[in-house]
Parts: sequence; C-alpha cells; structure tokens
Amino acid sequence: MFQIGSIVIYKNSCAIVTDVSSDKFVIQFQSNNAKKNSFDSQKIREKDAFLLHRSGAKNLNEILECSENNAIKEKFITALKESHELLTSDDETKNEKICLKDLAELSVGQFNANESYAFYKAVLESNFFALTYSEETNTDCTIFFIPRDLDEIKKIKEKEVEKEKEVLVRQEFIKRLKQKKLQLPEDAKYMQEVEALVLGKTDKSKVLKEAGFSEKIEKAHKLLIDTGIWSYTKNPYPVRFDLSTQSATETLSSPPEDEERLEVDHIAYAIDNQFSNDPDDAIAFDGTYLWIHIADPASTVTPDSKIDIAARNRGATLYIPEGVARMLAEDCLADYALGLSEPAKKSKALSFRIKLSENGTIEDINIFKTKVHVILLSYSEADEKKDSPELLPLFQIASRNIEKRKNAGAVFIEMPEVNIKVDNEKNVTITENQRTESSIVVRESMLLAGEAAARFAFKNELPFPYVSQDAPDLPKDVPNGLAGQYKLRRSMRSRSVSITPSSHMGLGLGMYSQVTSPLRRYSDLVAHQQLRAFIDGRTPLDKDAMLERIAAGDAASSNVTKADRASSLHWTLVYLTQNPEWTGDAICVELRGKQATFIIPSLAHETVIATNGKISLNDSVTVRAANINIPELKVDFIIQ
Repeated sequence: MFQIGSIVIYKNSCAIVTDVSSDKFVIQFQSNNAKKNSFDSQKIREKDAFLLHRSGAKNLNEILECSENNAIKEKFITALKESHELLTSDDETKNEKICLKDLAELSVGQFNANESYAFYKAVLESNFFALTYSEETNTDCTIFFIPRDLDEIKKIKEKEVEKEKEVLVRQEFIKRLKQKKLQLPEDAKYMQEVEALVLGKTDKSKVLKEAGFSEKIEKAHKLLIDTGIWSYTKNPYPVRFDLSTQSATETLSSPPEDEERLEVDHIAYAIDNQFSNDPDDAIAFDGTYLWIHIADPASTVTPDSKIDIAARNRGATLYIPEGVARMLAEDCLADYALGLSEPAKKSKALSFRIKLSENGTIEDINIFKTKVHVILLSYSEADEKKDSPELLPLFQIASRNIEKRKNAGAVFIEMPEVNIKVDNEKNVTITENQRTESSIVVRESMLLAGEAAARFAFKNELPFPYVSQDAPDLPKDVPNGLAGQYKLRRSMRSRSVSITPSSHMGLGLGMYSQVTSPLRRYSDLVAHQQLRAFIDGRTPLDKDAMLERIAAGDAASSNVTKADRASSLHWTLVYLTQNPEWTGDAICVELRGKQATFIIPSLAHETVIATNGKISLNDSVTVRAANINIPELKVDFIIQ
C-alpha cells in the first residue's frame, strides 16, 4: 500500500505520493513544460503506478536532479556490471528475478530514497537486466529485474549503436535540408513523408518540423522542387484528390452473351475532335427519325457488379493533359465504344429514335438495343461534308433545336477553350479549340437525347435521374463580346439532380437527363441501367437505390472535376515557365475600380490585373507572365 512520501513510477516517470484517500492517491510529478520546480498533481489508482521506494521523500526536484547526475549514473552502471557477473555466474541465480531494492543493496550497499530513481534508470540503461513487475501491493518490492545473458546484451548494444548512427545520419540530413542541399538519391527516403503531405496522404510531417519549415501543403510542395526531389513539372493533383492515374482494370470474367438487337440499316456518324479515342455517341437521320446511338456498357455492367462498383468509386473518367484514367477498363473500349471495330462488324448501342415536329419539338421517342454501322469523323471532316445528303439534315435539326431553345429562354455562352497536351519529355503545348459547326450539331443532338430520355422515363414512370437548373439571374445590361459572355456565365445557377423532373432553364428544356456519356460518367451509366431494365422487362432500381448510387458517383466525380481544373492550371503554369518570352492578348471582361478582370483566350485563363483606369470592356491588351508560382497555382500577368 502506498503512503505519503512514497516514490512511484507513473507512466515511465518519477512521482511522489502527496495524499492518500480510501481508494485513490494524489501524486506530484514534473509538468510537461519541463521547467525546473514546475510540477503537476493528479489522482490515480494504486494499480496505475509501481512502487519505487516506500520511504518518506519530500523533495521531488532533488530526486530528479540526482537522476540526471552523470557521475552517480556511471558509478551505478559499474556496480551493476559486477552484480550481473555475480548473479549469472551462479546457476541458481542467473535466471532468477531480483527486486530493485535487493539489487541496489547488492550493487551499492544501500537503497537510498533520493538515489532510487537514478538507480532505476541506471539499471534500464545498462541493459544487464530485463524489467518486470509484481502484482503484489503490500510489499516493498514491486519492481523486479531478471539478468540477461551476454548474447542478448550484445545484440541490444548493437541495436543501440545502430540507432545512434541513425540519429546522427538524420541530424546531418536535417542540416542539409535546412540548406536545401540534399544528397540525392540517398536523402530521398527521408523526404517520403513530405511527399505524402503534398499528395494529401497526411497532414503532418516530422521532418518539416525538425527542419523548421512550414507544414503548409504549398510550402512543402515548393521545398520538394527546391531540393530536387520533384521536378517543377510534377502534377500532384490527381493523387491529392485521391484519384488513380491509371484506368480501371476490372473486366468481365467471361465474354458477354449475345442478345437480340435491332439491326439498323443506316450509317451513323461519330463526330468528335481529332484527339478522341473513346467515341461513345453517333448520330444519323433516316428521313423520318433522328437516331442518336450511345455506347452500351450497361449491357454487361450490371448494378453492384465489380465493374459497376469500381466505376462508381471513380465517378467519371479523368482527363488530364498528361493522359487519361478511364472509368471503365481500356479493354472495354473495343466492346463498348462506337466505330472502333472493323467496318464489317457493327457496334452495339443503346439507340434513341426520335420523331421531331416541324418546329423541332419531340413528338415520339423510343429506345432500342441495336447494332449499327458507325463511321468516325473529326469536326473538320464533318464541316467539309455538311451539305452532303447524310449530314445536311443533322445540321438543319440542330438549327431548329437552337431556335426552339432560344424561344424557351435558353442561355448560350461561348467562352474560350484550349487543349493542353504534355509529351513524354513533359513539354507542354496549348492550342485554342476552334468552334466548328459540326460540334454544335453534336451538342444539340446530345441535348435532344437527354430531353428524350427524360420524357421517356417520365411517361413510363421509370425512376430516373433528372437534371434541372433554376432560372439564371440575368443582368439587365449584357455587354457585347466576351465581356457579355463572362457576365452571363456568372449569372448561372448550379444544377441539381432529382427523381422528379423539373425545368433546366439554362438549356431551355422542360425536362432533361444526361445519358450520352456512359463510358465517361457514372450517372449516365446508371441512367442506362434503368432504361435497359425497363426495355428488358426487368425490375429497375427503386428511387432510393438509384439516387444513392448517383450521389456516390457524383461525390467521386466532383474530385475528378477538381483534379482536372487544378491539373490544367498546373500545366498552364508549366507551359509559361517553359516559354518565358510568351506574350498573349487579354480581353477585359469586368471592371473593378483600379483593377479589371481579363480573359486570356490563348490560355483560357482568367486573371485580375491592375490598370490605370483607362480601360473599357472588351478592350484587348498584350500581357506577359510574371511571378509564376507552380505550388500555389498562381501567376501574375503584366500589361506590356
């Protein structure tokens, strides 16, 4: 039983019992701030501490000072070596445990209260004895030691020497890090936790703390560049947003079974930019109906299958300048994408057959599982053939749909877009996307498919993901040119997804759903699963299950969007770094007193620049880049 003045070990530190109650004890111990004569008190249970010395100690500071006295420590360690030799030389005692009090009396002739903690620490430091405890409380001895054999002592000392070496090596590394002069590749292993911080895998770094650097993610990113661990071209954003930069690998365990499909007798055209290699839509007009053929991954990607869950976790295909990480496996493209197979082999599709009135409204909609002959065309190729019998009706349908949507209050916004490419040497090229007539045709066709799918689902009471958007707060005075487009964009409201159809005012549609990118967007894939279940006469997902899956997919795709935007800005700044003599036109789109917002079309970049006040909306100025900060995704532009 403890008593007032007893010296105890509490959480591996020395403490004195200052008060005794029926079931608890009050102890005094050195506070965490480690200042001399600075102590804290706490109530503990007897089982929470081990008795070191029962006598009435009064001054904890004297006990602690004694434990830090090197002369006393060395005296004890020398004596302990002799005691160890004595105890291990006798077969009867070499494996027997001995209490701390008896060991002290054997080694130095007495067990002094003020020196008890110093002796306890010396035993631990000497490595001659292994620590153990007794559960008995009504005794002067609760701390025991067992003599170690010489081989064990040797191994422990070798480990300690190795640890001391590691400490010295780390100290030298920290010195080099402070000077930002690392020895590579040797020092790279110590910077792995800094890399983990910048990649969003942890929010702390012991290395940065030891070296006195900020743990702010952007500062750590800059340090990785400054020390040569990373190139300035390194793009951390996909990993930071917890995204894979590799395409999905989940595939079918066996080839899909053939199913009955309608064989359409017309040729459909998959029109896309020249960089696309995963066409998932094609269009045609047969004289009566507009056909919109969409890739049909839902034919084999069933709800809650391994492929489906993997796609849901990704949310969308990640398109970044250095490559593509697909939502569905690369191996799937040959089966699902349109027009990639040999001409003699038709593509499988989920096809929307739409009958339109003279003014472009949808009169009838039906959906089929089909096989269709698809020809790939680039936008420029389609523009060249716009007056051909096959394509001219598609251009006319698009024009009527635009007029119909305008009359319904649709808002048309055209902002500069660019294509950013990165080669294997990390060289960046940026080219402006030229708006083509055929790209507008494809856009309007996809909107018609989304409107038709929504109407089909509503008519057939099919649980479906409807996309809506409240009316924008349109400004009364919209300037001409890019400034007007910028102002319109800022007036738009965010979209929402619901099981109840509602108007999409931005598009000028009474109801709408996204169904045209099931290879790239998980929400589109779910919509296809619902449509296929209805067509096949199977029970579709109920409303709650469908929305739960879409919500999970949207949460993941939100990270895809963030990573895409951050990656594009990252590579834009890399491009400006690689081209220090770059200059470009910037167009004023908003006035802010002595500052103005500019759009740089050749970079599709928005920036704020201080002006002399002599600038008007849509004025064009020549700018150059300055103060490029890749880790913070910042750059200043200066008017030439």
